[in-house]
Amino acid sequence: MRSDRQEASGDGGNPGFEAFRQALGGQLVQRGDPDYDMARKVWNGAIDKHPALVVYCADATDVAGAVRFARATGLTIAVRSGGHNLAGLSTCDNGIVIDLSRMKRIDVDVARRRARAEAGLNLGEFDQATLRHGLATTMGVNSDTGIAGLTLGGGFGKLGRKYGLSCDNLEAVEIVTADGERLHASTTEHPDLFWAIRGGGGNFGIVTAFHFRLHPIPARLPVCAVVYPWDQAREAMLHYDAFARAAPDDVAADAALVTQPSGERCLSISACHVGPDGTEETRQAALRPLVEFGNPVDAQLDFVPYLQMQSASDALFARGRRYYWKAQFLRQIRAEAVDALLAAYALAPSPGCLVVFQQVGGAIARVPDEATAYGNRSADFDCFPLAIWDDPADDDKHREWARGLWEAVQPYSTGGVYANNLGDEGAQRTRAAYGVNHSRLVAVKRQYDPDNAFRLNQNIDPA
Repeated sequence: MRSDRQEASGDGGNPGFEAFRQALGGQLVQRGDPDYDMARKVWNGAIDKHPALVVYCADATDVAGAVRFARATGLTIAVRSGGHNLAGLSTCDNGIVIDLSRMKRIDVDVARRRARAEAGLNLGEFDQATLRHGLATTMGVNSDTGIAGLTLGGGFGKLGRKYGLSCDNLEAVEIVTADGERLHASTTEHPDLFWAIRGGGGNFGIVTAFHFRLHPIPARLPVCAVVYPWDQAREAMLHYDAFARAAPDDVAADAALVTQPSGERCLSISACHVGPDGTEETRQAALRPLVEFGNPVDAQLDFVPYLQMQSASDALFARGRRYYWKAQFLRQIRAEAVDALLAAYALAPSPGCLVVFQQVGGAIARVPDEATAYGNRSADFDCFPLAIWDDPADDDKHREWARGLWEAVQPYSTGGVYANNLGDEGAQRTRAAYGVNHSRLVAVKRQYDPDNAFRLNQNIDPA
């Protein structure tokens, strides 16, 4: 039987533990260390897990060594970059957390419009580095999110309708596989592996660096923000649906049912024009149908820098608060779905409850489902109730509300789901995320991780 000290340290009495520690270029944190409680935290404050070890890797050599040590000792492997996974799959109890967050080198080739970015970068750091050269690629909407998990699951963002998902803009990756081997994967090297990591998540290895295509971004982007009172929410939502589904690829329009500090419920719509062509006036004009509809209580149309737009939701998604959501795709926001949404949102237990609509489609939908592991490309919207709160005593009521709203809208969904928006929802929902690509993903999993060492994810079971 393992002693309490052995279980806490993670060495299990293994003579290779000290050799692993000595070879590590980064930092190893164990239970009892002064930094342990900070090291075990992730973005979602509702997650409270206690790994045996947290390994802050300095480079890909550290990552490979950590994988080999974990495999030799039988420790469960969790992989962490930004730590934003809703269900806390970037940490574990009594296993090893392989943390990439200190691997932050990025090299931008301006002439070729390419970037090599290490997996520890968050979205804000990546965007700042590329925007110095007037370039960007599709990244998410919260600058604290890690680029790794975002990209491996697909990667939604404001540029997606114009340039495709984050994973659509990948040209190659550097990856450590389950046997601790370091590989370079692209369309010409290990092409099945490269296909699988573009939407299949962290099932096949630990990506240590990403090679992205970049695109020119205007210095200022037209942006609008419109808020409708509750008595206009139904008509405004139907207008948003019609506008969004007819919009050109240059336009990204999102919406949310929100509660104001006063307690008043309303519909908020935000949109931007990301295309580099046309004058400022013509680009701004593409957003006017949103601003000019109905009688909003607030309507703004302005120009903002890309980085400002990318960080606009940072305050809402502060690290350490408690989060829960449950997502599904829609092809259209039908009138019946709007009625169900409004009725369910009226029951929201706190001002921290939202219903989010993230527009997809455009360039995303023109990539064949089988071209990458990411499926569900025919959807127009990702719809999810989102609950944010602080008191653990309020856990049940927020989660139950979100599940109830999801169930009310489910009859109008495509049945699919975005893997990055999945919580701990079981194998059937995982299959819904991978869609027609699931069987091929199983085959690639059997080749590169037959023992399912990388299973803390939206898991593809090789069995």
